[in-house]
Amino acid sequence: MSNLLQDLRFAGRLIRKSPGFAFAAILVLALGIGANTAIFSVVDTVLLKPLAFPQPEQLVHIWHTPPQSSFPGMTRFSVSPANFLDWQAQNDVFQGVSLVGGANYNLTGAGEPRSVVARRVSYNFFSILQAQPILGRTFNPDDDQPGHNYVAILSENFWRSQFNSDPGIVGKDITLDGAAYKVIGVMPSKYQYPITSPDDAPRLWTPLGLTPQERAVRGNHNYLVIGRLRPGVTVKQAQAEMDTISHRLEQQYPGDDKGWGALVVPMNEDLVGEVRTALLVLFGAVAFVLLIACANVANLVLARTISRQREIAIRTALGATRARVLRQIIAETVLLSLVGGLLGIGLAYASVRFIVSAAADQLPRASEISLSVPVLVFAFCVSVVAGILAGLLPALRMSKTNVNDALKQGTRASSDVAGSRTRGVLVVSEVALSLMLLIGAGLMIRSLWILHRVDPGFDPHNVVAVMPSIARKTFQTPTQEIAFYNEVLSRVRSLPGVQAAGSIDDLPLGGNGSSQPVQLEGRPVQQMADQPEVSVRGIMPGYFKTMHIPLIRGRELGEQDVASAPGAVVISVAMAKRLWPNEDPIGKHLTMFFFPNRNREVVGIVGDVKDDGLNSAPRATLYVPFAQLEQPPTQPFRSFPIWIVVRASSNAAGLIPAITTVIHQVNPELPVLGSSTLDEVIGTSLSQQRFSTLLLGIFAGLALFLAAIGIYSVLAYSVRRRVREIGIRMALGAQIKDVLQLVVLEGMKPTVLGLVIGVVGALALGRLLSSMIYGVKSTDLLTFISVSVGLLCVGLLASIIPAYRATRVEPVKTLRDE
Repeated sequence: MSNLLQDLRFAGRLIRKSPGFAFAAILVLALGIGANTAIFSVVDTVLLKPLAFPQPEQLVHIWHTPPQSSFPGMTRFSVSPANFLDWQAQNDVFQGVSLVGGANYNLTGAGEPRSVVARRVSYNFFSILQAQPILGRTFNPDDDQPGHNYVAILSENFWRSQFNSDPGIVGKDITLDGAAYKVIGVMPSKYQYPITSPDDAPRLWTPLGLTPQERAVRGNHNYLVIGRLRPGVTVKQAQAEMDTISHRLEQQYPGDDKGWGALVVPMNEDLVGEVRTALLVLFGAVAFVLLIACANVANLVLARTISRQREIAIRTALGATRARVLRQIIAETVLLSLVGGLLGIGLAYASVRFIVSAAADQLPRASEISLSVPVLVFAFCVSVVAGILAGLLPALRMSKTNVNDALKQGTRASSDVAGSRTRGVLVVSEVALSLMLLIGAGLMIRSLWILHRVDPGFDPHNVVAVMPSIARKTFQTPTQEIAFYNEVLSRVRSLPGVQAAGSIDDLPLGGNGSSQPVQLEGRPVQQMADQPEVSVRGIMPGYFKTMHIPLIRGRELGEQDVASAPGAVVISVAMAKRLWPNEDPIGKHLTMFFFPNRNREVVGIVGDVKDDGLNSAPRATLYVPFAQLEQPPTQPFRSFPIWIVVRASSNAAGLIPAITTVIHQVNPELPVLGSSTLDEVIGTSLSQQRFSTLLLGIFAGLALFLAAIGIYSVLAYSVRRRVREIGIRMALGAQIKDVLQLVVLEGMKPTVLGLVIGVVGALALGRLLSSMIYGVKSTDLLTFISVSVGLLCVGLLASIIPAYRATRVEPVKTLRDE
């Protein structure tokens, strides 16, 4: 330890004597270490850190797997209450399973009315998570009975912000959807059910209280199921058990469960989803940046140690062992790297704040991302490893110095052929790694560019969407709700600057919305599981005109399609091609599974709309007028919110206050649940791709900058060492162009070799990006060529400055100095 401290003190003295060298090395290392620390903080929280619940490895999500004949390509689906109850009763592998449903309540009586994000859950939800409240209790079986479920558990954040951390909140009533709910507990923020974005965080939980009619429903898939495995039971064993149960239910209920299975997924893995690939790619990218930084510092250290060749030879002659020389040089680079690591932590802190603010909606558990103790330990380890990597090659090179040759040369510069080769190898590595990053970023940028030009099926410009918060008991009948929206739309259409207005239950591009089977008239009657499944969108007149969705044939749904009129639907081109591939769908009839009392005629065909995202194929979609949606006989009527979409002549966002005022004029107790322009909706749908592209582009640009510095520093050092040679060449008649050509070619040789190796590496790693890009192949020739030419130009520019300096050598003065 004393020898190590001595080496570090000596290294500190040497570094203080070369402040320019130290500053350059520390800055380069800080960039590499800071980028790695920032991304690792995200990877640690999202991929590595276990969930906050006890024994999180036992927690799973359970999904339905739909029949592929009805849902081609879909691998998971929401769960119906009746199937959940069968799973609960028949399995032997779970300690417990719980049904979870989304909800929004209107909170009144506590200031301005506001919409509150909530979850409706089975009574055992918190016992499965093993989460304990900080106040009060959790749900019990009696709370989950119909009529007794007017109790609520608040989240800690909601309790603090809305109720000022009132310690006496337990036992008090709050008004949700016009009904009194008794607060029975407050759940700590660390135990909130994992979420994907802050806006989706539940403010409170209420029991489901399913009625006997709701418990019997098998075809209505609207819930998620969470479960906790018994000790010693693996996910594979649980999956086998659920396969057995699904097969049993399929035999028992062929009309509803034929083809439906179950999928057991670890909760943490399910929450991560597609983010895993993107994060691993970004983590690999910053690792490349760190390697480039290490190569850059290694070049700087190599140049500096060569200038100390005579000093090292003297130390060796006086008895210093090779290991002692190695340790001393590595001590210098480790000290530089540790200082760079401290600076890098500051850069990482700022970067993490940027990442969390920019990607809160895309990253699970984004609010938990921070520079935690494991992240700081990682930063320290990376600093040490980076210091060793940066110093190892120069140390090995200099420890092989021939003592006699070094002492004979005195202060004269040696040719250092081996050192030149080493520096060339480092430059080749930098260029190759940079090219691989740049190609990856180029592919992502091209993919994002293509996505921006994908036709979503509607015109988003100057369109705004506003959703009033409609509680489940706001209206008593469908007629009352339809009358409310008709009144709102009528008033909105009269606002200045409004060109058209309509309504729909779910906006495009969100991947939401309902689906249900349909029975086609004139075809053999099929059981529900065998009927083709289509997306169903409830709309009100004016929607197609507002969205500029083209009418291909037939007519749109209009004011004439009221409840008393014959059933009418409009279908998308994708639905027409799928269900009537060689027929004219206009005039055909069908029956919707959940609304079987009305035979509906296809009256029009409209263009396809991208419901699942710009990078997804359009769904087969059925548009039905809200006025003709009767309440299913097995379920009580429950109001639900829908989006009001408005097209303006200009500045659609400026209409939001006026639309909100209209909603409050029609019903003063309704808060606005959400509002957005359609341009913002498109932007949100691309936010994950944009975020990944931005970060990868930043890292690629940083790598390019470091590679350019590496090429420049190597050539600048080479020119300084070859001043005498260049002077002799010019004295013998070499022209300026000859000197320029000599130096530039020396710089371009490792650059070109690095390009070749980088292209091969990019081809090998291209498959990692295949799931993250759209409309472009991972071997896209245009991207490879443009990026390679761009990097070649950067290498050329980095070579010109040293080459220009070489032409300024004065032969007479150089020879006289020698």
